[in-house]
Amino acid sequence: MKEVWVMTNIGDLAKEISRTLSAYTDEVKEGIEKAADIVATDGVAQLKSRGPYREGDYRRGWAKKKTKDGYVVYNKTNYQLTHLLEHGHATRNGGRVAGRPHIRPVEEDMIREFERMIEKVVRG
Repeated sequence: MKEVWVMTNIGDLAKEISRTLSAYTDEVKEGIEKAADIVATDGVAQLKSRGPYREGDYRRGWAKKKTKDGYVVYNKTNYQLTHLLEHGHATRNGGRVAGRPHIRPVEEDMIREFERMIEKVVRG
């Protein structure tokens, strides 16, 4: 097989490399944005199914919100209860209610899944 060498201007080569890297960067940004949306949606679904209450406003209140930095998963109806249910709280009678960790395990799953999806996007 015969090799063909084409002489090109070094300026054109630099522009071509820059254009290719820019296209790759845009593709990675779009992939990360899509991965963040998917992970946030899955996180909301997991919180609705894993939570201490199987029905009611607390379960239905889980939602995601897009911000300038990414996505936030939060409880829009009973946000005051999240800390109390996750970590436990004192009762009126001086007793204590044990916490039911349901947010942290979902958060850890979301982090692992997001990292896995980002690696997949970057590798192509």
